[in-house]
Amino acid sequence: MKSFKYLAMSTMIGSALLLGACGSQGGNGENGEQLSGNVKVDGSSTVAPIAEAVNEEYSAVQPDVKVSIGVSGSGGGFEKFIAGETDLSNASRPIKDEEKQKLEEAGIDFTEFKVANDGLTIVVNKENDWAEDLTVEDLRKLWLEDGKTKKWSDINPEWPDEEVKFYAPGTDSGTYDYFHEEILEEKDMVKKNIQLSEDDNVLVQGVTGDKNAIGFFGYAYYLANKDQLKAVKIGGVEPNNETIESGEYTPLSRPLFVYAKNESMKNNEAAYDYMKFTLENAGEMAEAVGYVKLEDSMYEEALTKLEELKK
Repeated sequence: MKSFKYLAMSTMIGSALLLGACGSQGGNGENGEQLSGNVKVDGSSTVAPIAEAVNEEYSAVQPDVKVSIGVSGSGGGFEKFIAGETDLSNASRPIKDEEKQKLEEAGIDFTEFKVANDGLTIVVNKENDWAEDLTVEDLRKLWLEDGKTKKWSDINPEWPDEEVKFYAPGTDSGTYDYFHEEILEEKDMVKKNIQLSEDDNVLVQGVTGDKNAIGFFGYAYYLANKDQLKAVKIGGVEPNNETIESGEYTPLSRPLFVYAKNESMKNNEAAYDYMKFTLENAGEMAEAVGYVKLEDSMYEEALTKLEELKK
């Protein structure tokens, strides 16, 4: 099975050439000097491939800056952010009001940066030749808990009278939260025949191993495994770069974020430089690992916002 390290590295030569041609300014310190220090990052498994790809490039220009990237899920990452354990928190959903409140109580000021777009992708087994196009209502019928064992024939009587096996991100995942809010309208998810995991590779393995399985995760994880999985159209629209960027792939198109601790941006030069490098290169790295970049003007605005944090 392809991993994200493999996918990122398979495109890294081309992306590195592109970055060099663009004359990236980040990664050279405030005055062009070499830096040292530590940067702690945690959070979304969906955003992690971008962070890892950025870090591959950053470590080449600032080898003495040690960047650790954890994958605790969006919610788990915010818990560490609130505890003051990290400089940056990756998230595949906006920060919640209760998380903002806890940060305020902890005396931690933060800034939100959007880094890319993603399309939460519904996937089925390659041998599934019936569920090629589902509506949002179909998804609700399948995934909502109603005390019953779900069968494919519940959606369409012509479909197999077989129990559906469900695979979903864990409850600390921003991907889980997004699906729970946008599709299930915050009602309970199905409890029978379901496996939850913070590791998206576990979900991939589950769906590839069972003809009656269905699951969901970020678009890039589908791209990395598209030879083993089938993406389901939603309302006749398939997830791809164009439909995700335009928002046509609705309601499963979503933004991806990095939340920065303001104090770290001001007092930890390595953390500031790494965040600057991230914003300068997130678009290219997002596309290298299968996500959708933002408009260049949005990255420029984000860099201006970051620079203000140094004052």
